[in-house]
Amino acid sequence: MDLWSYPLGKFIPEEHPTPELRITWMEDIAQIPETLRLTVQNLNTEQLRTPYRPGGWNVQQVVHHLADNDMNAYIRFKRALTEEAPIAGSYREDLWAELDDYQEASIETSLILMESLHQRFVVLLRSLSQQHFRLTFTSPTHGVMTLDMAAQRYAWHGRHHIAQIDSLKQRMGWL
Repeated sequence: MDLWSYPLGKFIPEEHPTPELRITWMEDIAQIPETLRLTVQNLNTEQLRTPYRPGGWNVQQVVHHLADNDMNAYIRFKRALTEEAPIAGSYREDLWAELDDYQEASIETSLILMESLHQRFVVLLRSLSQQHFRLTFTSPTHGVMTLDMAAQRYAWHGRHHIAQIDSLKQRMGWL
């Protein structure tokens, strides 16, 4: 069951990021929208309404969550770049997933949103210097984070949720 929640394993931060690792994370972030689209493209309504694990969100909720999370991440980066050690906003992702837009809006709206958002986010990330990645913000859930840590967590987060959907598809024989 833990494998269903964390098919990639839990997040383990790289304590000493290198420029090469940053490039890898940026490429991961750039590819998340396309990878997610390919992962969900042939799922029907019933499949989209299937939880990736017992008691977990359904696939549709995961897609909408990724869009919301990515918007929040982008804003956190921009605030860290323009304010001195800001306190990042938080949100109740569990309650957001119960709102009507998660239940009724087509996943296409979130896929399009992610494609546009990631294009801008990657342009921003690629423009940053090594010093920029040392800037910080304070996360209510994770404490003080450098942009280095946030970039790797963000890249992992997208891969993590896509792996949850892939794992469900494999278990259900939807491949």
